[in-house]
Amino acid sequence: QVYLEDSGGGLVQAGGSLRLSCTASGRTFSSLPMAWFRQAPGKEREFVAGLNWSDRTSYLDSVRGRFTIIRDNPNKAIYLQMDNLTTEDTGVYYCNAAGYYSDYTSSAGDYWGKGTQVTVSS
Repeated sequence: QVYLEDSGGGLVQAGGSLRLSCTASGRTFSSLPMAWFRQAPGKEREFVAGLNWSDRTSYLDSVRGRFTIIRDNPNKAIYLQMDNLTTEDTGVYYCNAAGYYSDYTSSAGDYWGKGTQVTVSS
């Protein structure tokens, strides 16, 4: 069992930055695949960024070069550094664990955080 707590969302102007955090508990963390998904109003939830068991990163094409996913093993946490935000990045961001994440395909794991709202204003 994995428990996830995500945080760090907020309101930011286009071009600004935010850093999301997700802390995990309940299972060995260092090799646990971790990811961020997001869901915009009226749209399906989509993969944003992930770390596989060997810390290989993967990204949604539209965020590559602007977002960075980082693992912090001592604190059992991952972060999503989001820079140069656009209004298209608005949505609820969810931490996810134990899935399969790559640049070509991804499947969510069974463990989810409650989500944190990111709103980017123009």
